Amino acid sequence: QVQLVESGGGLVQPGGSLRLSCAASGTIFRVTRMGWYRQSPGKQRELAAVITSGGTTTYADSVKGRFTISNAKNTVYLQMNSLKPEDTAVYYCSAIHVGVDYWGKGTLVTVSS
Repeated sequence: QVQLVESGGGLVQPGGSLRLSCAASGTIFRVTRMGWYRQSPGKQRELAAVITSGGTTTYADSVKGRFTISNAKNTVYLQMNSLKPEDTAVYYCSAIHVGVDYWGKGTLVTVSS
């Protein structure tokens, strides 16, 4: 079993920055991909950014140039700059470990003045 614990969410003004962190723990053999999905009220969960164990990154078009994903030993980070009100969502950490998807409980990011 793999547990994912997120941190770093909160309230920020438009144009501000936040950094999310997610640490994987448990019996870990090989995590092949980690990343962040987000879900706004009334909308489906969508990919924000993911990174493979080899360092390949994928970003949603809406966050390109503003968000940066990085990882270090079973921890994934999401640096979010130039935040917009439409970035308001619950951000979920995800990990693929030995072919199984794992999810964190989510951390709320609110962008509002």
